[in-house]
Amino acid sequence: MPDGGVLCVHAHPDDEALWTGGMLARSAEAGVRTGVVTCTWTEGTRRVEELRRSLTILGAGDPRLLGYADAGGADSGNEAFVAAPLDEVVGRLVGHIRDFRPDVVVTYDAYGGYGHPDHVRAHRASLAAVEAAAYEQLYPDAGAPWPVRTLSLVTIPRSVVLAEWERVFGSPPDPGQVLPGTPDERVTTTLDVRRWADRKWQAFQAHESEAERGAGPAMFAGLPDAERERLLGTEWYIRRELAAPQGED
Repeated sequence: MPDGGVLCVHAHPDDEALWTGGMLARSAEAGVRTGVVTCTWTEGTRRVEELRRSLTILGAGDPRLLGYADAGGADSGNEAFVAAPLDEVVGRLVGHIRDFRPDVVVTYDAYGGYGHPDHVRAHRASLAAVEAAAYEQLYPDAGAPWPVRTLSLVTIPRSVVLAEWERVFGSPPDPGQVLPGTPDERVTTTLDVRRWADRKWQAFQAHESEAERGAGPAMFAGLPDAERERLLGTEWYIRRELAAPQGED
């Protein structure tokens, strides 16, 4: 497998489309190798078949699965992602990083975008795995060491959250409500992905079971086309260049 490219770590099927679909489609079109690790759900489930269709639309290869159950108990024949030993989760992620050999790993900000416990867990495990993947002493059975050059955390600027909240949810946030978002000054990268918004929306719509239960795809489907395209047309990241691991200049 060639080196380089972008590897995303997401908590659930459909997160790859909503949070990073524009970046993935844009990167694939530019010839950059892309992939997605999804922490919950397993092969043979409807959610993973939907994920496979989404990744095909985005040009991001086949699903890479950690195989845990989500925090809501779905796909509950397996251990919950949030309850699994952190060292085990990190080791599985290290294996995917070493196998894919990306220059860039992408996951959520520290609040998981909006506080979902699976998202927060994915953030914490990804940071540990990115560090560990470069060291031959750690997880020696997970493949040859690989130093990730850049970590990008997908986020939403706080100003955007405040500007869009009432428009999207129909009422202003409650007093004292904990809001998602990152202080604007911490956001380092704003991507204009309007050119790929249609493909991003097609990938999001591939998650039909989520639409059926009234989750994200259903909410976005209820918006006017122009409003939906505007909301899906920008992605924000906190970009961190990583220090070289031991033994490198």
